[in-house]
Amino acid sequence: MTAPSRPSRVERGDWQTPLELARQVSRLAARLGARPSSILEPTCGKGAFLTAAAEVFPDIPARGFDIDPGHVEAARLALAGAPVDVLLGDCFEVAWEDVLAAMPDPVLVLGNPPWVTSADLGALGSRNLPPKSNFKRFRGLDARTGKSNFDVSEWILLRLLAALRGRDFRMVVLCKSNVARRVMEHVAHEGVRVSGATYRIDARGAFDVATAAVVMTLAATPPPSGPPARGWAVFDSLDAEIPRRTMGVHGGRIYSDIDRLERTQGLEGQCTPAWRSGLKHDCAPVMELEAKDGALVNGLGERVDIEQSVVFPLLKGSDVANGRRPGRRFVLVTQRSLGEETRTLQDQAPRAWAYLVRHEEKLDVRKSSIYRDKPPFSVFGIGPYTFAPYKVAICGLYKKFSFALVEPHEGRPVVLDDTCYFLPFEARDEAEAVLRALQSEAARAFFEARVFWEDKRPIGKGLLQSISLEALVRSG
Repeated sequence: MTAPSRPSRVERGDWQTPLELARQVSRLAARLGARPSSILEPTCGKGAFLTAAAEVFPDIPARGFDIDPGHVEAARLALAGAPVDVLLGDCFEVAWEDVLAAMPDPVLVLGNPPWVTSADLGALGSRNLPPKSNFKRFRGLDARTGKSNFDVSEWILLRLLAALRGRDFRMVVLCKSNVARRVMEHVAHEGVRVSGATYRIDARGAFDVATAAVVMTLAATPPPSGPPARGWAVFDSLDAEIPRRTMGVHGGRIYSDIDRLERTQGLEGQCTPAWRSGLKHDCAPVMELEAKDGALVNGLGERVDIEQSVVFPLLKGSDVANGRRPGRRFVLVTQRSLGEETRTLQDQAPRAWAYLVRHEEKLDVRKSSIYRDKPPFSVFGIGPYTFAPYKVAICGLYKKFSFALVEPHEGRPVVLDDTCYFLPFEARDEAEAVLRALQSEAARAFFEARVFWEDKRPIGKGLLQSISLEALVRSG
């Protein structure tokens, strides 16, 4: 059998689940109380989950579907003699209501839907996409075009949940952590009565991919006889018996820890002053300079002699997170406000202008569309706040709440890069008071209730902006 080509593999999210992992997931389903009368694997690949399910739930009839004829053939050979039907079918086109109508309750859904986004597929020119529809109304998708990006696995899981409405079922599937969260938001918004939990897995070890992934479990719950479940338990591994925390949806928004949420709701509000992003230039070899042997040297190894009026000390996110002092890195700042004309540098800083013109080709090929139709050598994340003498800063990339006070260096305000967020202050004592408040246990509990550390940039402006400094200072 010929292995799928790389584009085909990417298009279909075709990373086969190791059989041992499929066995662990199937055993988890049994441990959680699954006693199925039928089993469904909507994207079965070469049959790892169907094989594992046949071992853990012997003699239970199962059905599997896959779009790849080679995979279907391999699964049929692996499951010869088991009560399993493996069928060729595109999960986007299968009439799941009809399939499930022939399967007795309780139904157990196992599997690992493709880990690929609609944007990935569009970039590949793939036609292997679900039909455009407003399947996530509450998240503001364009109902007419369905153009917004989404995970294919999310579409499949929500499609199956719709087909299972009113049925006695349990779903135990692999997915990215953020997909599990969006499914959780969906069922809360739609009022689907299910209980759920997530169990963290090692995606790098299993699939050699650098993403946060979980086993998501869902089970139909009977009509209400009491208060609804508070949330979804979050377990650190498939073997864990005690959850580390409980996620929950409140007011249409998902929270990472609803116990901490309940203790910190009084701190919610709009932060004043507003959090700002650091400087964005997208051309470090030209724009960033390093102090070496009494001179400034750019990333190309060139000694740079330009006016000090456009050179500012720079702290990058790693510097802020690790408590480093300014003085080693510097940055060329071409504007004082967003959209400001840069050609004035020809008169105000002619050596800097000549330096920029000399490297014009490198600056002109910056990929981000934000530079299009802007003055030459423009930067972003720029404004009066950039030049505030004192800042309380944090790096958005690090998985810790480590706020730092940034002070002037040799009389010059320190500029932060675009991995940082900061609050600007004119007075040191005001900045110090805010820093103390943000380092308090109350602030930590507030942020921990709302952060998802598995995200690529877990600390974002929206999270930081959601705390009221006034309420926080008052609480201390």
